[in-house]
Amino acid sequence: MALQLNHLYPYTSKHGKQPKPPLTSTRPRPTKFQVKAAPTNGRELIQSGAVRPIPPTEAAMAMSSEGFMLLDIRPDWERDKARVAGSLHVPLFVKDMDNSPLTLLKKWVHFGYIGLWTGQNFTTLNPHFLQQVEAKVPDKDAKLLVACGEGLRSIMAASKLYAGGFKNLGWLAGGFNRSAVGDFPAVEGSGKLQYATIGGVSYFFLQLLILLQAVGKDD
Repeated sequence: MALQLNHLYPYTSKHGKQPKPPLTSTRPRPTKFQVKAAPTNGRELIQSGAVRPIPPTEAAMAMSSEGFMLLDIRPDWERDKARVAGSLHVPLFVKDMDNSPLTLLKKWVHFGYIGLWTGQNFTTLNPHFLQQVEAKVPDKDAKLLVACGEGLRSIMAASKLYAGGFKNLGWLAGGFNRSAVGDFPAVEGSGKLQYATIGGVSYFFLQLLILLQAVGKDD
C-alpha cells in the first residue's frame, strides 16, 4: 500500500517541503562583435577611401585649391629629367651601392634584362624614407599627394606614410606617365614629365618615334 501511495503523491522531504527545481541560467549570452582589420597595404587603403586617388588632370586643382603638397618619390635620375616645380622630393628607392659578390651578380643580371633597355639602376628600398619625409613635413595632418612615374611605387610609399601617421594622403593615379602637357603649370628639367621613367635603349627608340610623328605631321 505504501508503494501505491508513493505513486499517488509527490515526494516530500521529512520537513514537508518539496525540493526546489534546478536553477536555470538567466544570464544573457555575450554579444559577439566582428572587428574588421584595418586596411594595411596601399591598394586596400585606396579602395577603403583612406587614401584618395587623384588623376593627373585634377592634381593641379587639388594642390592649388585644397592645399595638397606634391611628394615626388622617384629616384634622382628620373626626377632630374623632369619634375614639377615646387614639389617635395624623397626617393622611396635609392641606388644600391653594395658591391658584394652576390649583389654584383644581381646587378649584372639586372643590367642585361632591364637596365640596358630601360636605363634603370639597380635599386634598394630607402631605409630612411619615413624619417626623411617627417623631416620635410613635420605636420602629419598635412595633405600629401604621393607621386611616381607609373603609380606603383607611390602606392607602396602611401602605405608606409599611412602606417607612419600621415592620414591626409592622396595618390597620383597612374603616375606622371598618365599626365599630359598642361596638367601641371610648371615643369622643370630637360625632358617631358610623362617620359621621365624611360631610359636606356628604349629612350632612343622613343625619341625616334617622336621624331617620325613630327615629320608625319609636317607632311
